[in-house]
Amino acid sequence: MRKYFGTDGVRGTVNQEPMTAEFALRLGRAAGYVLTRHLPHRPRILIGKDTRLSGYMLESALCAGLTAQGMNVQLVGPVPTPAVAYLTRSLRADAGVMLSASHNPAGDNGIKFFAADGFKLPDDTEAAIESAMEDLPALPAALDVGKAVRVDDARGRYIEFLKASLPRDLRFDGLRVVVDSANGAAYQVAPCLLRELGCEVISLFDTPDGFNINHGCGSTAPDAMCQRVIEEQADIGLALDGDADRLIACDCHGQLMDGDRVIAILALHAHKHQRLQGGAVVTTLMSNMGLERFLAGQGIGMMRAAVGDRYVLEMMRQHGCNIGGEQSGHMILLDYNTTGDGLMTALQLLCAMRDANKPLHELADGLSLFPQKLWNITMPERFDVLADERARLLLEQATQQLADSGRVNVRMSGTEPKLRIMVEAEDEALMQQTGEGLLAELQAVIDAHFA
Repeated sequence: MRKYFGTDGVRGTVNQEPMTAEFALRLGRAAGYVLTRHLPHRPRILIGKDTRLSGYMLESALCAGLTAQGMNVQLVGPVPTPAVAYLTRSLRADAGVMLSASHNPAGDNGIKFFAADGFKLPDDTEAAIESAMEDLPALPAALDVGKAVRVDDARGRYIEFLKASLPRDLRFDGLRVVVDSANGAAYQVAPCLLRELGCEVISLFDTPDGFNINHGCGSTAPDAMCQRVIEEQADIGLALDGDADRLIACDCHGQLMDGDRVIAILALHAHKHQRLQGGAVVTTLMSNMGLERFLAGQGIGMMRAAVGDRYVLEMMRQHGCNIGGEQSGHMILLDYNTTGDGLMTALQLLCAMRDANKPLHELADGLSLFPQKLWNITMPERFDVLADERARLLLEQATQQLADSGRVNVRMSGTEPKLRIMVEAEDEALMQQTGEGLLAELQAVIDAHFA
């Protein structure tokens, strides 16, 4: 069991454990030691961040811990998480760090690490870092501490990387695009990239002030984007989250295209051009049964991983797949990057539109998703509800009630003390009845535990 690392690094409310300056300093020392202790040269570690006010504090503290341990640090400033994955490889760094709480509000922050190959750290490496935090390694001699330098052209390097994923002669002239940067890490990169490729860009939520990241905008609040698409008669809307590793799109009518629809479009496009590897895509337990049936009808398989992009990636690598993603909008396109990349996903959607010469909503024609709803129960602290015998029995009863016409998935959030209950069924009334009943019964189990 890991004490600090969740499904996506360490995350929490700023100035509460573990998201404090003191913790970040200790984590820097421990991570720097574990990730680079066997290297024959003085190691270099890259640090990026999103636009949260607390990024300054955590960047300074983490940098202090890393340099104290003898590491050289490269500071790239506000960039998307996938830019850190790419730049770690491109700049030949020995590791990378991203300071972000993704789609969470401004008062939260997080610390996630990348290995030299741009992939997120495996569980055993995170466990080793936690162990080193309990017994910090010895400090080097006074003149063996590291130094920190700023990389001024990081955003430009990332833009060129994204453009290089496309054929050199491909442009998107004539496409009108609304892009919502969530006042986050892509506030400069996203509109600049799209304009350089010929798009007419209407840029929303691109003025971060340290407090407004994800606030009423971005992939978790795309209503403003959808409305603006209708008003501007745009061809597509693109909503990123705070660190731009996920994307929610909408079509020219302002209708949302969640991760399930996006992955269907990407899979069909790749399959058409014989670029789909492994004969399947990888999704999660949350992905819709309607998507699974649709892909099967196109001769494309679908495998389900546990919720969390790290588990999607593990299954992709295990089965040789190059496309995977989550309903929330995390898309991993291994032909291009080693982690979820909202802007890379956006470019591939634009490619599919241009290739088929069709609007976005016609690219997955025939995909009919089952009615699905997600309920959350917030708890005072984490409690393994599913270890409770009463809760397990309730889950079994709900599953039997749906039989082959639907699914139930109940899990703990990987980042918050919340129980997530997902129910889907071909019949909406049955879905609603099953979900609301299960919600009330599990709430009673939780209330009894904390009474």
